[in-house]
Amino acid sequence: MSWMDQLGGLLQQYTGAGPHQAPHSVHDDFDQFAQAAPQSALAEGVAAAFRSDQTPPFASMVGQLFGQSSGAQRAGLLNTLIGAAGPAVVGQLLTQRGLGGLAGMFQGGPTQMTPQQAEQIPPQVVEEIAAHAEQQNPSIIDTLGDFYARNPALVKTLGGAALTIALAQLAQRRR
Repeated sequence: MSWMDQLGGLLQQYTGAGPHQAPHSVHDDFDQFAQAAPQSALAEGVAAAFRSDQTPPFASMVGQLFGQSSGAQRAGLLNTLIGAAGPAVVGQLLTQRGLGGLAGMFQGGPTQMTPQQAEQIPPQVVEEIAAHAEQQNPSIIDTLGDFYARNPALVKTLGGAALTIALAQLAQRRR
């Protein structure tokens, strides 16, 4: 039995569901889906929630997730965004936000942020970096969908509307 067959009943309740129609069980349903489905399917659903006009803007959601992340997750996210937006843009934004000490590390070109450095960056700055990254490289949404699919418990912090959109997208794919 494929994972889609196994989760068919669960996904059925999300067919055509909107974010304001989230079942009370959406968090448990998302957990069940995350445990049974391949990471690529989960990434697709997360990216759909990021793109939806029924959720906050992509950059805002990334800032929210960043705020809930561990140091290692924050560093991974920032390093992914640096790759998409470019180190010069990130360095400039850090300088503009009074984080010149961190910005200096970008003067020599690409670099990797450590968890300790990532902890020093406020979520609002990450929102700005995410917005620039999206403008430079719209596929960053898919990349971060995959990044967060590896951390489904963190995705749940986005709330029922985003989870409903993710599951509805996957239910539609099943049809």
